[in-house]
Amino acid sequence: MTRRLVRTPSVNPVLEKGGGGEERIARLVAGWLADWGYATRIAEVAPGRYNVVGRRGAGSGAVLLLNGHLDTVGVSGMSDPFSGSVREGRVYGRGAADMKAGVAGILATAARLAPEEVPGELIVALTADEEHASLGMEALVADGISADAAIVCEPTGLAVMPAHKGFLWIDARVRGRAAHGSRPGLGIDAITWAGHLLVAFEAEGKRLARDTGHPLLGPASLHAGTISGGSAPSVYPDGCHVVFERRTLPGETEAQVMREAGAVLVEAQRRCRSLEAKLEPGLFRPATEVAETTPLVRELLAACVRAGLPGKVAGMSAWVDACFLNESGTPAVCFGPGSIAQAHTADEWVEVYEIETCADILTDFARRFLRA
Repeated sequence: MTRRLVRTPSVNPVLEKGGGGEERIARLVAGWLADWGYATRIAEVAPGRYNVVGRRGAGSGAVLLLNGHLDTVGVSGMSDPFSGSVREGRVYGRGAADMKAGVAGILATAARLAPEEVPGELIVALTADEEHASLGMEALVADGISADAAIVCEPTGLAVMPAHKGFLWIDARVRGRAAHGSRPGLGIDAITWAGHLLVAFEAEGKRLARDTGHPLLGPASLHAGTISGGSAPSVYPDGCHVVFERRTLPGETEAQVMREAGAVLVEAQRRCRSLEAKLEPGLFRPATEVAETTPLVRELLAACVRAGLPGKVAGMSAWVDACFLNESGTPAVCFGPGSIAQAHTADEWVEVYEIETCADILTDFARRFLRA
């Protein structure tokens, strides 16, 4: 199934021109789920962008949600992105690790449980657009989906990851005054002034590395993501726009981060008293976590041990769709085959062993969870 999914292109069209989106792969997996007897629905969450939800069982009992995303990033720089070839025990191709192997693990679990008399309800939720704006998961949660527990099968190297970082994009706009390059007495160089802001934010990043921390995620972080400004070499720039990304830890809010950013601006203005700048919050995605003592984490670790793994707990450095589930009241952790270090690379691959082991662990966990 991983090879078949890799061979079915699902490049996010927002990220790469010509990307086909999720329709073709959504219809493929929906067909499989329907053949296995799942009540299956395909939903168009935006033009050309599709979610698939399959349900088995209902009524009383536990509800387990298995989630993965169907889209991938672009394929620039890849010689054969959709080969799905197997070499030396690895499946290669775009999405192999992020996260078609995880989706295959979910589907294998669904297929194995289909003929069994297992109580409770299993929900398979495969979503669109995770690689850009999470339109699929946002629509799923808005539609009221919920469960007693959820596993998001992002690549974790088969470690259980109950916590992940969030982020806030901070828009910084520095104001200068345009003038001819030969008239320094008239111009104010917004780009040079932005340098003072960059130095102040660099110091803030060092403070975060020193003063913040999380047992699984480490410290919060801060960096300048983009910068733009100026119109020509011979003109003093009247504006400079910098976007900073602040990676957050569980419990940190947008308001808190913006207060800290305001203090950074004050420090920059202390160094350059004429500095005029404005900070505004951009896209915010909170960090979330599930306690390691919860049945979800404990039983998933136990399933790993039964499969011969050490049962490792780690933190997910990237932001993931599990946030939407956690924020809406469904405890969600990440667990899946492959390494996040392989995601988005030109030679993306995943170990066959990890795919098979993931499917075995998910099936074992789901049986026990639903019976409990």
